[in-house]
Amino acid sequence: MKTSQLVHHNNPMSIRVLALVIGLVLNAMGNGLTVSTAMGTSPWTASEVNIAAIVGTSVGLPMFIVGVLVATANQILIHQWDKLRFFGEVGFIACFSYFVDVFLAFFNWIGVPKLPIIIRVILCFIGVLTFCCAISIYQRANLIMHPNDDTTNILRFLYFHNNVVTAQLVNFLPPIIIMLVTFLIDGHLYAINIGTFFALFMNGPAISFFDRHVWHSLHHNFRVKVNN
Repeated sequence: MKTSQLVHHNNPMSIRVLALVIGLVLNAMGNGLTVSTAMGTSPWTASEVNIAAIVGTSVGLPMFIVGVLVATANQILIHQWDKLRFFGEVGFIACFSYFVDVFLAFFNWIGVPKLPIIIRVILCFIGVLTFCCAISIYQRANLIMHPNDDTTNILRFLYFHNNVVTAQLVNFLPPIIIMLVTFLIDGHLYAINIGTFFALFMNGPAISFFDRHVWHSLHHNFRVKVNN
């Protein structure tokens, strides 16, 4: 007779929590650095910078609001109400948006915006790779994560057969639409530069690279069904 059971291939919870904290801080730092360089940032962050410019607030507030909306959309994508997932993502985005403002203020304070343009481009690329590494880490920990990155995870495993590149590109469609709308309203685009295009085309490949080459003992923590 065949029975179905759940087999856990999970890292210890202490390791997963550590990965979550490290990933959250690294993600905020990378995003703060890219915004400070004014050489472009990820499409999602750029869309939120443009919203902030229109409403006249720090970037943290639109990050939080957009994050809550994306967390809600994720519930639709998984076809069920998962309150732990939803409130975990809201908690993540609350911490993340706060730390982005902190890191942005720090990088501005040490003079990153006044550096020569070539140095700012290099720092921007470093920032992009930093938050890609962060995404790889806390996606594998799979406790709670940034709502936008959970969208990538959902698309990757439920819709695109583990193809992180395609999932990431599809995930960038909403912020591109947001930026088109803000441009029609304001007539300006902010945080769009060479770093944006670098992030647009490198996010998926970079996350895949870090999955394979950073923190080898941290794997994707999922429940899988097997038959006996």
